This record gives sequence, C-alpha cells and structure tokens, in this order.
Amino acid sequence: MNVIEPENFVLPASAGTYALILKCDCRASIGVGRLGSLKVEPGCYVYVGSAFGPGGLKARCGRHFRGGRPHWHIDYLRPLCRMEAIWFTADRLRREHHWAEVVGASRGASRPFPGFGASDCDCASHLFRFASAPSFDGFKRRAHRRFGNHAPIGRWINPVED
Repeated sequence: MNVIEPENFVLPASAGTYALILKCDCRASIGVGRLGSLKVEPGCYVYVGSAFGPGGLKARCGRHFRGGRPHWHIDYLRPLCRMEAIWFTADRLRREHHWAEVVGASRGASRPFPGFGASDCDCASHLFRFASAPSFDGFKRRAHRRFGNHAPIGRWINPVED
C-alpha cells in the first residue's frame, strides 16, 4: 500500500471529474460484485469517475488512494495497482461520461471489463486498459477539442515509490 503525507495530496476540495492512472504489474483474478470474476492483466489502467459529494476531488481521490472497504468497482482493482497519477478538473459540469468517451477513443485503449464503473449510466465502461500510460497532454488536447467549454485539466503525479 502506498503511504503519502496529506500535504503532498494537493487536489482541490471542489467538485469535479477525475481519472486514476494505475499501473498493474501482475496477473490476477478478482471478484467484482455483479460483474463476477475478472482476469486482470499487467498494463496501465485508466479509471474515470466523478466527485460531486462532500470534500469533492480531494476526498474522493484520497479515498481511492488510501483504499478501504470495497464500495465502488475500482476498490476491487485498486489493491493490485500503483497509483501513478490523477488527472482532474474542477469543472462544474459532470465530465465523467465525456472523459470516458475521450479515453476510450484513445489509441491503444481497450475495455477489459464491460460495465466496470458504469453501472449507473449507459457508458460501455469507465475503465480502460493500455499497454503503457496514455499521454496526459494528448488527453487534454482531445478533451478540449471535443468539448470546447471545458474547464482546465490538472494532473497530480504520485511522488511515492513502492
């Protein structure tokens, strides 16, 4: 489990949308609620979510970083992965579905587990797998081009080595 001091976790406490950039080095099977048993392969996983509850991005992403009792689909995959980065926006519009569209259309993206993180919407998935990490700058360009009224997109990079 990663250990990080609170002062190094500097996401805003405002509402917004985020993408967890996760690196997995192992093969494993995990049980994920109604999705059943899923076979995890090594690679980079990008999970898109939103944080419109109390504490906003800082609270939700901090919860994903620290881990805890499984609540969301990502909580079952998270212990197998190292958090590499978090991309985020404090846009007042819910961009979760927009971001899933942009990430899913990126070169090299696959949807390893249909319905993952998308049980409350019509998206095919909110989890994508890449052989290696996708480009943050490329993602920002595509998101701003596709959705012209998009607020700025930031990035937090994990300074902690395993």
